[in-house]
Amino acid sequence: MSTISPAVKLSVLDLASIIEGSTPAVSLRNTLELAQHAEKLGYHRFWLAEHHNMPGIASSATSVVIGHVAAGTSTIRVGSGGIMLPNHAPLVIAEQFGTLESLYPNRIDLGLGRAPGSDQAASRVLRRGLGAGGEDFPALLSELRAYFDPSSGSASNIVRAIPGEGLNIPIWLLGSSGFSAQLAGQLGLPFAFASHFAPDYLMPALEIYRSNFRPSAALDKPHVMVGLSVTAADTEQTARRLATSQQQAFLNMIRGRFGQLPPPVDSMDGLWSPQEKAALMRQFGYAVIGDKDQVRDRMQAVIRETGANELIIASQIYDFKARLRSYEIIADVKEELD
Repeated sequence: MSTISPAVKLSVLDLASIIEGSTPAVSLRNTLELAQHAEKLGYHRFWLAEHHNMPGIASSATSVVIGHVAAGTSTIRVGSGGIMLPNHAPLVIAEQFGTLESLYPNRIDLGLGRAPGSDQAASRVLRRGLGAGGEDFPALLSELRAYFDPSSGSASNIVRAIPGEGLNIPIWLLGSSGFSAQLAGQLGLPFAFASHFAPDYLMPALEIYRSNFRPSAALDKPHVMVGLSVTAADTEQTARRLATSQQQAFLNMIRGRFGQLPPPVDSMDGLWSPQEKAALMRQFGYAVIGDKDQVRDRMQAVIRETGANELIIASQIYDFKARLRSYEIIADVKEELD
């Protein structure tokens, strides 16, 4: 088993998936084991995503799970991919991540998004008194950054984030459209794009980010991370079968049904209509599915096309051992990507 060399960084995006017939407790134990596995393989970051009211995702209390993972690892960076800032008072996030950074110095990342990470009903509950949408995201971001750096003058002189104030916690903007790409460029922040959610907007968003980039104290040139869905296995046939779990989950989602991650099937034929199949194939336009050679070739193509500095890999695989193996295979091809 090879380890990852430093040139093109690879990281892990974990959705803390709950498989059919299992529990959040099992999912969270698997999350820690996966993080420990990724650390041994040399992955750079391990990020967790904020989602709510979803029976198949266990990372809703994202900051808590980040602490759980950071406590059980020692070198890998741990963070959010992302915290949906409009769901929270900026002071609360500054205090939470200030606490995490104080406990695990130089290992915490704060990735931020403006989507609700939930359905409309959950969004209304989460954002009660905070505003209905993400239109105020730039103002919330400015307030949050000022809690870390009061000299910016954007936050109250009376209220301070303790812990948080004076800490240098890397902030990333996450997006699946041009809004966050433009904002990240204007502020000189690193940008991560969710191509596994919105493949059609990947290249336009990266162009917007790079064309709007202004050097800052955080970055002197653009820095791009691309999110990829990857299912790797020892044979193409096995990989394609494993990938049907994620395909079924997406099919259920577009039908308005949200549940736990289903077991794989031998074929999707008969499960989807021609229209649903076309929608799914479009959605998974950047998905990487295959054996080691196929994964290497497709990842090389994505790096060439996007000029990404980092790739963050999401692998929604029903069988946990197969999921660990998928990340091993990805690590094995890393040296050939440089």
